[in-house]
Amino acid sequence: MLLVAPGARAGDTDAMTAVPQHVAACTQAASFRTVVDVGHGTQAPGAESARGVDEYVFNLRLAREIDKELRAAGFDKTVLLVTPDKPPRGLFKRVARANGLNPDLFLSVHHDSVPDRMMETWQVDGHDRHYNDRFPGHSIFVSNGNADRAGSLAFAKLLGLALKQHGLQYTPHYTEKFMGNRRRELLDPRAGVYRYDQLIVLKDTRMPAALMEAGSIVNRSEELLLATPEHQAIMAGAVVEAVDAFCVARANATPVAVATRKPDEPVAAKKHDGPKVAKKLDGPAATKKHDEPKAAKKLDGPKVAKGSDEARRKPGTGWLQKIFQ
Repeated sequence: MLLVAPGARAGDTDAMTAVPQHVAACTQAASFRTVVDVGHGTQAPGAESARGVDEYVFNLRLAREIDKELRAAGFDKTVLLVTPDKPPRGLFKRVARANGLNPDLFLSVHHDSVPDRMMETWQVDGHDRHYNDRFPGHSIFVSNGNADRAGSLAFAKLLGLALKQHGLQYTPHYTEKFMGNRRRELLDPRAGVYRYDQLIVLKDTRMPAALMEAGSIVNRSEELLLATPEHQAIMAGAVVEAVDAFCVARANATPVAVATRKPDEPVAAKKHDGPKVAKKLDGPAATKKHDEPKAAKKLDGPKVAKGSDEARRKPGTGWLQKIFQ
């Protein structure tokens, strides 16, 4: 695998150096399942590049590289999902297949274009082709409609920061008014994560899900860069690092302390059955407290109820949420 030095610009191959193969730090890597979804398919190949190559070709090459690197890092349960069908049937089909696999994570791999009205025309091998050189860079999308919105956003941020650490930059043009109905809310300006609620593969999947536009294939310079094995290795390496970090975070968030809070545990039994409790209930002082009006008030009043053993044993309502934050 290769690494771009921090601050390097896209296409600067002199800044690339070999780095060791990534090895998963997550102790649950062998059982952690990521679905790598190849965007579009043979029946609906997506956008066309500045030189007339289908987006699906770019998506498949990068997705295969990601799948290979994840498996090499120790994520043996990784699934490469290829769906040839046209939308909308193809979209619902890939979501159903992904949900049926019960994975821990879903990543859809795409390459970007721009609205037709923003295209310019040039000649390639005697054919008119369309391009726009203004908006290079990747982008990442999540949906608020996803079953695990927090997990989706957490992974998307990890991915965006991993790409940034490898010297790659996201495109900010999705925030601009000229994008019209393609304008998106930027959720994280450091990682380049946008909100896109309507995407079926993000809102209908039942696991954390993100969609990555790896770069603009209608940008003539970036198209050439995205086609190189070196750049694909850089992006795949960033994905592996993000998946590994997400796996570690999820593994560490397992609520192992839940079992100690069950009411039938020995500690709870001791509070109910121990000598101190028996003494308070059966001793002379206890009899006096039961008979006197003041003592009765103390036993029955709200202050005693608030300070009782039962109230003290009741866990805070937000403790489980805090574990997963």
